Amino acid sequence: MARFRIGAVALGLSLGILASLPARAWDRGPVDVLAVLPDVTQNVKSSVEGLTVGPDGNIYVPTFGFNTTGALTGNAVLFVINPNGNLVRKVTIQNSSPHMLGLAFNPVFGNLLVLDFGAGKVLDVNPFSGESTVKAGPIANSGLNALTFDHAGNAYISDSFNGTIWKLTHSGTLTAWSSGPLLGPGSGLTPPFGANGVEFNNAGTTMYVADTAFHQIIQIPVNPDGSAGTPSILITGINAPDGIAIDGHDNIWICSNQEDEIVVIDKTGKVVAKLGDFRGIDQNGIAQGLLFPASLAFSKDRQTLYVSNLTLYLPYAGADLAVDSAYTLQVKGYTVSKLPAAIPPFPDQFH
Repeated sequence: MARFRIGAVALGLSLGILASLPARAWDRGPVDVLAVLPDVTQNVKSSVEGLTVGPDGNIYVPTFGFNTTGALTGNAVLFVINPNGNLVRKVTIQNSSPHMLGLAFNPVFGNLLVLDFGAGKVLDVNPFSGESTVKAGPIANSGLNALTFDHAGNAYISDSFNGTIWKLTHSGTLTAWSSGPLLGPGSGLTPPFGANGVEFNNAGTTMYVADTAFHQIIQIPVNPDGSAGTPSILITGINAPDGIAIDGHDNIWICSNQEDEIVVIDKTGKVVAKLGDFRGIDQNGIAQGLLFPASLAFSKDRQTLYVSNLTLYLPYAGADLAVDSAYTLQVKGYTVSKLPAAIPPFPDQFH
């Protein structure tokens, strides 16, 4: 009995010491609502997924074309939000389906490419008028999802259904750059999207791809001639990785869309931070924190991270229920969140 008491006291002291240690290493930090997006048309709202920050510092978000009643019809809409959360403009993307996903400004040529998920096309969109031209496609059976650029201005586009990374030159030549099972959606997995978020490291020597269905981050080396090397798994176990972004230290910031958090890993695959969470839906029907976070981008000064909350009821998109599904039907407005783009330091005791 004496031994047990001594052990229990020691355990209690250990737990007390652990409880007193700073929790900064896994401090999830604040997540604020940057903007509640306006109606697409009167009393009609739309979910959003794609998000990018333009050369002007504004946040560009196209509609994904679903809400709590199902799929929308007509053309998609592009919202432009300033860093204070105010709407700069809303334009209709002409000659589009209702369902847009990834978008980004070409860092070399300056034009805005938007992926028309519903039509399987890559659109070159005027961000002021909404006029668009088809840059590539339609691509059969595709799930065009996210895109990034190399240093020469070539676009690389993830195809969630075909398990392919497409390379698109500025002149409009489209080729399959990399493909294979590691980039595919598998069978019977939820959410049923293979290759999703896609980014290069800062040197342009490695591409990282989020495979949502398999909960993995894939790495693809870039050969000296620009061709793709053999894909391999960098890390597995992230709950439905979606959009990704790379910071100046080659850390990979990942939207975990079914964990409602941002996971940050270093280039070895080590998790170094988990930021944000879901804090419920307020009395106005607005999700607090993150709900099905899908895309993310750094502000121009790299101090703020913007995140789109897809808030998608997956059965409307032909997929099985997921852990977020019950909450997504409760929202009355779709949001873009913001949080500090900072990795909390580890406590001194663990250095």
